[in-house]
Amino acid sequence: MPAERNLRDFIRAGIKHVLDLTPKGHPEAFAGEEHELRLLGIGYTRVEVPFTEPSEEHYAAFVRAVEGLPRPLHVHCVVNRRVSAFFYRYHLECGWNESEARAMMARQWEPDRSDEPAAAPWGEFVHEARLASERRRKVPDTQDERTRAENTTKTG
Repeated sequence: MPAERNLRDFIRAGIKHVLDLTPKGHPEAFAGEEHELRLLGIGYTRVEVPFTEPSEEHYAAFVRAVEGLPRPLHVHCVVNRRVSAFFYRYHLECGWNESEARAMMARQWEPDRSDEPAAAPWGEFVHEARLASERRRKVPDTQDERTRAENTTKTG
């Protein structure tokens, strides 16, 4: 989260809502963030994502928030590692190619290429997201196949 003095920049940028992935009580969290934002008329939602244990439930809550909260939306955590990994997967699921999604994530870090022990669960998260994306791209759309088959039958 930007320093307190930068909160007013959110107003100038038109930010309507902030999504915070930092666990409540984190020592590096911006104290009073929700209160300060609400005073400025900006909404605030917290989805607590423990750095050591990202889960499918955390990711699903992130997706619900990203897709359901007012925009423009600002998403953050302590150093945006949670954010970048979650958006990497989200972008893949939205059809971005892997290199585009990775380039966006790499602005913060690449947990699957890090020797940092704390990155291990995130490296696994990113690796699984990439594999799932590759599997989705290899599975043909059965609806398209049915449509082609019907059209072939009608014209043949």
